[in-house]
Amino acid sequence: MAKTLPITKARENLTTLVDRASRLLEEFVITVKGKPEAVLMSHDEFESWKETVDILSDQELVTSIKQGEKDLKDGKYVTFEELKKELKLDV
Repeated sequence: MAKTLPITKARENLTTLVDRASRLLEEFVITVKGKPEAVLMSHDEFESWKETVDILSDQELVTSIKQGEKDLKDGKYVTFEELKKELKLDV
């Protein structure tokens, strides 16, 4: 769960907050005059969020993922071993 703190505290402790976000994946909501205005999180976590948003914004991709999940549930898949055998690969 994200910790909320005013911008003055964030400014005073920025180095520590960045370190904690980076190493411990903590998130911090920064407020200005009591109103949430920004979030501090690790770069890796931010990139992951962006990737998720990009995927969810692509309706064709979401439909494809859902179809793949249904196919798995229905047993409509080929294992890697079966694929190698079918393609006559010795990997």
